[in-house]
Amino acid sequence: MKISFFEIKGWEKKHLKSSLKGHKLSFHKEPLTEKNISLAKDADIISVFIYSKINKKVLNSLKNLKLICTRSTGYDHISLGVAKKKGVCVCNIPSYGENTVAEHTFALILALSRNIHKSYVKTLRNDFSLEGLMGFDLKNKTLGVVGAGKIGLHVIRIAKSFGMNVIAFDVNQDNFIAEVLDFKYLSFKELLKKSDIVSLHAPHNEKTHHMINRDSIKLMKKGSFLINTSRGALVDLDALIMGLEKNIIAGAGLDVIEGEEFIKEEKQLLYDPEKMESALTLAKDHILFDNEKVIFTPHIAFYSHEALMRILKQTSENIKAYIKEEPFNKL
Repeated sequence: MKISFFEIKGWEKKHLKSSLKGHKLSFHKEPLTEKNISLAKDADIISVFIYSKINKKVLNSLKNLKLICTRSTGYDHISLGVAKKKGVCVCNIPSYGENTVAEHTFALILALSRNIHKSYVKTLRNDFSLEGLMGFDLKNKTLGVVGAGKIGLHVIRIAKSFGMNVIAFDVNQDNFIAEVLDFKYLSFKELLKKSDIVSLHAPHNEKTHHMINRDSIKLMKKGSFLINTSRGALVDLDALIMGLEKNIIAGAGLDVIEGEEFIKEEKQLLYDPEKMESALTLAKDHILFDNEKVIFTPHIAFYSHEALMRILKQTSENIKAYIKEEPFNKL
């Protein structure tokens, strides 16, 4: 089998070569997009991460393609319907970093609750005063978890260890788990009204796109906090900026933002007239970058050594299972 890997770092090659001996492997640092389809033109299998854009044009161009393995849980970067029509199998990594992302979620929560980011900036300026640094306890605060799946449940477990009250919204409710972990399911609107901190752990799709918008922010408790370690497009940037300006939202911890895939290409983007909408999104991001109420991390919630090793192992297993005509983690 000819297998092309995209968005691959040097150290990952060794592990993939070892686990996929006997196959012809090619490795590319860049994402797979319409502009570099030729890199995968003869591939039977491609493996990508979230910045590759596997749309209709890419799929129609890859005549030999049989399998797409995304090294992520989310798959909104792949035109799944088109792939199915063409008979191309798509597999993801449904479980690799529940605890990893959950731990990062709480890193953001703690940074906001204890003003760690502000403290760091002040000390860099040789300012060791306590002014503006008063934080708040997590104990007895209410955490609203939007999406009580594998990651969300890990977040709930951690929250309970801090003595927090937890409420959750999910389209699929498990009352047994809720009883065991001692949390309650509420509607999305009720969750927003009652939460001191709202943490997003939902996939991105048509129903969840901009689920945090002007209307939903107006429902949030004044002075509440927003955490997003899932997908940037869950949050309408205009609405978030409005919420921060009106002090409805006291702070935001964001590991993902809408348009984040263009930040590394800022110079090219700003001079490309075909991408002006993305340029506007990027400009809004910069407004948020300068807001001291906001903490950013560059999409690293998943990025621990242990999680990356689990991703590589599961990717290899997905590929080998497909070759044996026993595919699993199939979407």
